[in-house]
Amino acid sequence: MLVTDLDSRLTDLYDEMVTLRRHFHQYPELSFEEQETPKTIAAYLRKLGLEVREGVGGNGVVGRIRGGNGPTIAFRADFDALPIQDLKDVPYRSKVNGSMHACGHDAHTATLLVLAKALSETDLPGDVVLIHQFAEELAPGGAEPMIEDGCLDGVDYIFGAHIWTPLPYGTIGVKAGPIMAAADRFELTIKGKGGHGAIPQHTVDAVMVGANVVGQLQQVISRRIDPLEPAVLSVGTFIAGQAFNVIADEAKLSGTVRTFTLETQERIITEMERTISHVCAASEATYELEYIRGYPPVINHYAETEHVRQSAARVVGEAGVIEMSPLMVGEDFAYYMQHVPGSFFFAGAGNPEVGAVFPHHHPRFDVDERAMLNTARVLMRAAFETWNTQKNED
Repeated sequence: MLVTDLDSRLTDLYDEMVTLRRHFHQYPELSFEEQETPKTIAAYLRKLGLEVREGVGGNGVVGRIRGGNGPTIAFRADFDALPIQDLKDVPYRSKVNGSMHACGHDAHTATLLVLAKALSETDLPGDVVLIHQFAEELAPGGAEPMIEDGCLDGVDYIFGAHIWTPLPYGTIGVKAGPIMAAADRFELTIKGKGGHGAIPQHTVDAVMVGANVVGQLQQVISRRIDPLEPAVLSVGTFIAGQAFNVIADEAKLSGTVRTFTLETQERIITEMERTISHVCAASEATYELEYIRGYPPVINHYAETEHVRQSAARVVGEAGVIEMSPLMVGEDFAYYMQHVPGSFFFAGAGNPEVGAVFPHHHPRFDVDERAMLNTARVLMRAAFETWNTQKNED
């Protein structure tokens, strides 16, 4: 079957993609709690006659399509949901209270399943490995344990995609090199000395110290990091005090740090520790800082990204291929590309006409489902570009 025939077959299967996506959307499962979703995935792949492994690294599923002697190419889709109440008024709204697919993982899963169906119906130049990953949304994530459990064994190249509403439907976002940031978090406890709000001189005000820490931390990025080096330090929570007339003896803060290089990451950690220790010492407070390194940066390989770029141009036209700027969001797809070359791209899914206007992780998040078809077509073509390149080099 030629690439053009596979394109046509994917179009024929589009309605099945939509049906699958809406099923997963109605029955979301949170990170590390996925039980029925992997069962559904495994059953679908087995019905295609594929080799299937369940429980990979935990809740992961890996399928394999046997092909010729060419390189083995892997595709990855994540399938976990988020702890968000679905507020959309649509027939396929989540039926699980407090849980929804607010990031497109339901669409990723449906896309890869139907792509597997199309690919399984033809003779391929090499094997295709289908990595259905659990727990992308919650560090430490599912990628590392799945790799440790052998999901990349024998794999030569890997491709992944994210359906993305900030890009309009009909576009594909690509970028060689760093495209998504390392995503770390920190937990900070400041300990002072509580007391009566009317007698502050006998206290060490944890709220005041915490507020000073927040202000000073903003200067870590603006005054300690090269302005040409992308970096973010954000304090997301600040919890302290129980009464209006009591000076709090403790404050708890948490936040995130996003970077693209190990050097910048280490510099920020050093400067955070220095800043917090000095501010606390000036007020006679003490502190405990826990810095949790999250996913590393997603760094696309150049040759594989060029395969994606050429494939995208054939799917959406040259004008629809967008050169992405690096994003400060994180993705554990990064781990796969530390082991094998590959590329991760974004498929435009925003469209006001179908209500796909809300950001990811929003309770009314939705996508233009046609983005799934574009994603499948680009993934399929990127695989054939890789196989053809390898054949020409041989």
